Amino acid sequence: MPAAASESLVSLRGIFKHFGEGETRIDALKDISLNVSPGEVVALLGPSGSGKTTLLNVIACILDPSQGRMSLEGELVFDSKWLRQDLRRLRLDKIGFIFQFHNLLPFLNATDNVAIVLQLAGYEPAAARERAIELLEYLEVGNRKNAFPAKLSGGEAQRVAIARALANRPRIILADEPTAALDSKRAQIVMDLLRKLAADQSAAVIAVTHDEKIFDRFDRIFMLRDGRLEDERRAVAA
Repeated sequence: MPAAASESLVSLRGIFKHFGEGETRIDALKDISLNVSPGEVVALLGPSGSGKTTLLNVIACILDPSQGRMSLEGELVFDSKWLRQDLRRLRLDKIGFIFQFHNLLPFLNATDNVAIVLQLAGYEPAAARERAIELLEYLEVGNRKNAFPAKLSGGEAQRVAIARALANRPRIILADEPTAALDSKRAQIVMDLLRKLAADQSAAVIAVTHDEKIFDRFDRIFMLRDGRLEDERRAVAA
């Protein structure tokens, strides 16, 4: 059974999202309720246009819900309106976002691509670099800390991107097609890393994916169809 809202890192209740009004209105999300617990790794699946990315962006506090309630890390952040004024700070404090393509800054090396996030959060440059190198070592790309994105393999670049997402120690990690650009072996490695992060940091990982080769790495798979959510449980491979 899903965890109670008070035990969840992500808790959605009756979330709706529509775009436009009148005859042009599109109902992208319809009455979404979802709990994701610490240590849990879940997937959002569904055909194009089903609402997966919209839901991920609502949880990321990038899109405004049209209706409903949302709590992150036990804090009620949306209840028919945002209860926080500074959504940028909310995202920085609570959420790490991993993109399909690494989106690393080409003019910064691996260390500085991670450290820049920490400096934006208020870290001194030396402390930011120390934390960045610690993360790169944890993700087993410490030997590439001085490499620029053009010199990194696809798997290495994605690990640097994961380090960047984890820089501020968020416990909610959102991933949009994190393995789509990787081969099968690297995709499995990235998902194993995300499972390790969820366990080590008691984090919740929510990933949008079409990648069938990683389905066995999820605790639960949520299928979206026409903006509605269906829960399909899957056992994680030993």
